[in-house]
Amino acid sequence: MSYAPNEMPSPEAGRASPRELSRGEVEEFLLNQRIARLGCHAGGTTYVVPLIYAYRDGAVVAVTTEGRKTAMLRENPYVCVEIDEYDADGRGSWQSVIAHGTYEELAGDAVEPALALMRERFARTAGRPAEPRTLGPNVVVLRISLTEITGRAVER
Repeated sequence: MSYAPNEMPSPEAGRASPRELSRGEVEEFLLNQRIARLGCHAGGTTYVVPLIYAYRDGAVVAVTTEGRKTAMLRENPYVCVEIDEYDADGRGSWQSVIAHGTYEELAGDAVEPALALMRERFARTAGRPAEPRTLGPNVVVLRISLTEITGRAVER
């Protein structure tokens, strides 16, 4: 694309400074998003994967299957979670939250409340009733208790 000398965009065109999200904005953002990126590190390897989640009371819950992610999380339960949204307003605005926390596998009486939260969250999104599903083999229900959370946004 070429511009006439007086039509050149300034280097600052389209740029905006990020601002810190308030605690309330972070909470609302975490409640309304559905996909996080989970970073784990074990055995000298870092692994980042998408994670469909629900959020409540300072923790992310999810359902996954046995594999590389769960093996690494069992070896090192300290994780980083990143959630973002870009251009929801069509102007190039964005928000992101980065949190550190600790992974735990849920068992016994702790499983059903996590599954109910997931069902409620995704049924609400789909506009349908929350119905229980049978868990298949090798399923892991997990919770990540978030200990340090920061959020930033750029509004254009």
